Amino acid sequence: MKKTVAVALSGGLDSSVAALLLKETHQRVIGLHFYTGFDVSVPEALDGSQPPAPVRAIAEQIGIECVAVDCTAAFRRDVVDYFVDGYVRGKTPSPCVVCNQRIKFDILLKEARARGASALATGHYARIRQGAGGRWLLIKGVDRDKDQSYFLSRLTQTHLRQAMFPLGGHTKAEVQALAHRAGLATSRSRESQELCFVDTDSYTAFLSRYAGLRPSPGPVVSPAGEVLGQHQGLHGYTIGQRRGIGIPGPAPYYVIAVDVKTNTLVVGPKSALLSRRCRVHNINWIGMPPPKTPVWARTRIRYRHSEAPSVLFPAPDDSVDVVFVRPQTAVTPGQAAVFYQGEKVVGGGWIA
Repeated sequence: MKKTVAVALSGGLDSSVAALLLKETHQRVIGLHFYTGFDVSVPEALDGSQPPAPVRAIAEQIGIECVAVDCTAAFRRDVVDYFVDGYVRGKTPSPCVVCNQRIKFDILLKEARARGASALATGHYARIRQGAGGRWLLIKGVDRDKDQSYFLSRLTQTHLRQAMFPLGGHTKAEVQALAHRAGLATSRSRESQELCFVDTDSYTAFLSRYAGLRPSPGPVVSPAGEVLGQHQGLHGYTIGQRRGIGIPGPAPYYVIAVDVKTNTLVVGPKSALLSRRCRVHNINWIGMPPPKTPVWARTRIRYRHSEAPSVLFPAPDDSVDVVFVRPQTAVTPGQAAVFYQGEKVVGGGWIA
């Protein structure tokens, strides 16, 4: 009997090639296309009973069935409202990290199992390996420029033992070549670079339109407390931001802190962004049990950050204090911090 697997099929290049590779291994493949409620460019989103026409065309070309999954309520609650709440509280959220856990590997995985599939595959550039003692390990993708293990750092052992990442052993160029040889329409598609639900809005415009956040002017101050000017709403700023401050100075100003209690924006020189340590809480330990003594790891504090040598010191409430060997720029509350040892993801949590 053929093994049945499901694949999260968006219709884009990566998920389509993932489905193609699975089909070539002679497994029965089911495509799952999930609606978010923010699919503004998809007419079928008004109905949601079937995948949009481009996705159906890709599935037919590959030779797999594809069904629609309504995730609108969960996506709004767990991803979009989480995103809004983060900015309201002066943090910079990581919605893609949450979406992979809550939507893809909770809701879609349950849908896959209900349809007889033993695993859910996605188009992420990452790998899975079973280590000593049976622990499932999350490993970087071979293409270091495309590695997406950071976004998968909230996946648990239960998720990982039912997950597949067919692209993890391929480079992006190889994936594009596979799509081209197969004649997939997605081989010419442009990669999305923004959050799917924000669409063409700026974050500030989205927060205003969706959540009704209105500009609430307040003081802009230096790290020493000197008033330098006025901001037009804290939800328009994030740690490390340079553009949009609009205050002249002897050197460019950067956002150093966002204080929602006093409605104050703190700005300063780039050197003021450097931090030697941060606390990370609500950690999902993947590659090891929670440490009881300090451990070495390389910590990535945002997706495009090169993970930095650090020591993880156990702290109260199962959190850790991350102490960097060299100060890091723009350590931002709300972002995911992911710990690596070599290619292996040790764990990941939220910067507090």
